[in-house]
Amino acid sequence: MTTPFSLTGKIALVTGASRGLGFAMAKAMAEAGAHVVLNSRDQAALDAKAAPLQTAGLSVEAMAADAGDEAEIISLVQTILARHGKLDVVVANAGIQHRATITDFATKDYLRVVAINQTGPWLLAREAARAMVPRKSGRIIFTGSVSAILGRAPISAYTASKGALHALTRSLAADLGPHGITVNSIAPGYILTEMNTALANDPEFDARIKAGTPLGRWGAPEDIGYSAVFLASAAAAFVNGHILTVDGGFSSTM
Repeated sequence: MTTPFSLTGKIALVTGASRGLGFAMAKAMAEAGAHVVLNSRDQAALDAKAAPLQTAGLSVEAMAADAGDEAEIISLVQTILARHGKLDVVVANAGIQHRATITDFATKDYLRVVAINQTGPWLLAREAARAMVPRKSGRIIFTGSVSAILGRAPISAYTASKGALHALTRSLAADLGPHGITVNSIAPGYILTEMNTALANDPEFDARIKAGTPLGRWGAPEDIGYSAVFLASAAAAFVNGHILTVDGGFSSTM
């Protein structure tokens, strides 16, 4: 039975989908009925992730491309359009982290984080919009961060880049809304992914996160996956320009 949360018949692209939140969102969308293109720079890693989903009967394929490279982003979108005729949902999730106090932060490292986390999603949104505007329909979803709401040391480049995505969400919602395209962001809290393994294995940090989260736990990747399904679905047709914080209440308490 088709529900407002179904993605049946939709073509979705998820960047940074070879692990962590990207894979969780891609898997959840495929389970909701979408045909999902998993993207990252590593074709072998993508194939390894796509294979069990395909074996389970889900409609997915793997396309490697650098989500921070303009030419590769354009080629990726054009390949999807040539193969499937449309692009309904784009999740700009690819991102990197660099930890250093501001006094030790090299300019090249700052620019590298911004190129992947901020410029790449902007480029992808542009190319997606060019495909979506003529059809008067589409969903663009950015992966933001609770750190762009609260701030935390020593990740100034990451925080700045995610804060820019939150602002971009609102701007593009105004820009593309008249064309039937919604633009939203998911701001994850502390989620148990590969990127956060070291933090979760630090007893002091782990205890602090659990104590500061009203639900008393780290988030699971699936928590973000299901949120992405909602924003991509007809159930969120009137949700636009929104930063959906998924953090177990972490940012709502003192």
